[in-house]
Formats: sequence, C-alpha cells, structure tokens
Amino acid sequence: MDGNGRWAVERSLPRTSGHRAAEAAVIDVIEAARSAGVRWLSLYAFSTENWSRPHTEVDYLMRLVRSVVRKHAPLLHARGIRCRFLGVGDPRVPPELTRDFADVTTLTGDNRGMTLTVAFDHGGRGDIVAAARSLIRAGVPAETVDERSFAAHLPFPDTPDVDLVIRTSGEHRISNFMLWQVAYAEWIFPAVLWPDFRAPHFLACLHRYRQRDRRFGGVLPEQNGDPTT
Repeated sequence: MDGNGRWAVERSLPRTSGHRAAEAAVIDVIEAARSAGVRWLSLYAFSTENWSRPHTEVDYLMRLVRSVVRKHAPLLHARGIRCRFLGVGDPRVPPELTRDFADVTTLTGDNRGMTLTVAFDHGGRGDIVAAARSLIRAGVPAETVDERSFAAHLPFPDTPDVDLVIRTSGEHRISNFMLWQVAYAEWIFPAVLWPDFRAPHFLACLHRYRQRDRRFGGVLPEQNGDPTT
C-alpha cells in the first residue's frame, strides 16, 4: 500500500494526512476482495525497514493503526473475515497495539469467509531466517530439508503461495514482502497512489491477472508443438 506520503505532499499536507486518508482505501479494498470471492488477502501495512522513519511519523502510525483496528474489528467479524497479523515481533511495537492485534485475532479466529493477513513489522528475509532457526531448533537433519518442510516452519504455514501482488504508486520493488510466498506471483503496478485506490482499481487488477497465462517455468501445450497434451 504505497504512496501515502506522496499523496500528502501533492496536496501540501503533512505525511500523516496521507496515512489517515489511506484508511478508506483499506476498507474499500477489503470489501471488494471479499465480494469478488478472494479467499486470501494480505496487506503490507508496516515493514521492518519502516522503523527508520522519523519517530513522530512512526508514533502516529502506531496510534492510527490501533484506531483503525479497534474501529473496524466488529465489521470484519460480521463479514466473516478471519484476521491475522504477520510480524509484530519488535519490542518497539506498543504493548497496547499488540493486545489489540491479539484480541482481533481471537475474535475472528473461527471465521472462514476470507483470511485477511496484515503484515505489520514484517520482513520477508526475517521470516526466512526464523524458519531456518526453527528447523535447527527442531533438530531436523539437513539432508531431509526440502521446500515443503522449510515452508512448514514459516509464520502462518497454511498461507498459500501468493498469486497476485498489487503495488500502488507505480513503484517496481518487492520491498522485502513475503519473499518466500511471492516466488511465482504475478505483479501489477498501478500508478494510482494508495489513498486514491478504490474497488474499481482493485477489480481492474484482478481482470488483468485473469488474462495472464501462468506457466510456472513451463510452456503452454500449443507452444510445445503438441496441442493434445
């Protein structure tokens, strides 16, 4: 969810105004995804690298996220959405925010309409390191480790591989997002800044995704000279 700061700068507003404006986009996209039948939706809200931002901005983001979570938790629960939070391992995350995350996770834990994963204080490299440490602590012999067993030690191992990544604002970077899971994801980079991103933009990205041929390193049968296979 990229472009909050630029959205604010274009309007001669403080960066915090961009973060505040992003709330409407979050709710709109969640509703659009649920209505479209998306079963798994992940939102990258705060990365491990974002701690390097000015303290005042980070503090504002922590308070804003807490407000948004508390405000919208009842609606998400009513919609049958299961909420999870990927990351949240840094001691700088305020304890009250961590408790709010835990409360929402418990409240929505039995829902199966859609799984919403909020990546907060998340870093893909950190997840991979954590999985390696978990394997070592479990005493798993090195020669028995394969991709499947490694993935089983990642946070939320039931999360499927990512099919589509949408990065707003036109930036073309992975930015340490779910590195293991995005290995074969399709990518779309709409130029619109996140605070302006709405359901029609999201649905347009889904349409573009459905038009792509996903070969996973192979070739289509008709391109292999044998249309019958």
